[in-house]
Amino acid sequence: MTKPFLRWAGGKTWFTNHIEELLPRNINNYYEPFLGGGAIFFYLKSKGLINGKCYLSDSNEELINAYKVLKRNPKELFELLKTHINSETEYYRMRETIYTDNIERASRFIYLNKTSFNGIYRVNKNGGYNVPFGHRKLEKMYDFEHLTRVSKMFKNCFFTVKDFKKVLYDVKENDLIFIDPPYTVAHENNGFIQYNQSLFSWENQIELSKMLIKIKNKNANFIMTNASHWSIEKLYNDKGNKTTLSRASTIGGIGANRTKYKELIYTNL
Repeated sequence: MTKPFLRWAGGKTWFTNHIEELLPRNINNYYEPFLGGGAIFFYLKSKGLINGKCYLSDSNEELINAYKVLKRNPKELFELLKTHINSETEYYRMRETIYTDNIERASRFIYLNKTSFNGIYRVNKNGGYNVPFGHRKLEKMYDFEHLTRVSKMFKNCFFTVKDFKKVLYDVKENDLIFIDPPYTVAHENNGFIQYNQSLFSWENQIELSKMLIKIKNKNANFIMTNASHWSIEKLYNDKGNKTTLSRASTIGGIGANRTKYKELIYTNL
């Protein structure tokens, strides 16, 4: 089983223990419009459950660039990764450096993801990455054998920066769309939700709910994860079959309390 190469807050590794009981008998092409760390993609691809091609997208340009470079230019990328040092001084130097070359951009992105606090991706109003140094004790910076396996997995995979609604244009019968949007809910006042609201508004949730109907009309299949909240239940009540699952929180530093949280799963299967 090849696992994700990125740390990603809100990642769905925990969901791989549940997804097989929700899958259709046949997956033609696979779509994931909120790719993030790609835990579900890696799980399905490793198990040979995808028969066709994979169309993987996200609104985060730096994230998609890292995937593209790892697919197309792994050797050049590895040479840069081998020069990295896990130190606070180097971290903040790298964080403030702006690269225009795509391979250098990917190298910087992977380095910051590896050494930052909890794999969070957060930018300020000017688009500058502003997550603090993670003080992680790493035996080695990168597992290049793992990264090589990941690169080879990307055959028949296509990465794009795309609005989630545009995924619908190409979806066909028996395709599977896994949907994991930022967890924005209505009328919720906390910092995490407010940050997500800037990424994915409540209006976007409404658009997504309409998109699920169109997916069903194409005789395609969807599996969606979302926040366990009354506003989400009300919005998606008639859009698919609902399952409630519990998971441990994945946000927090060393010694943080790992509280159990509920998440909602919707599918037309």
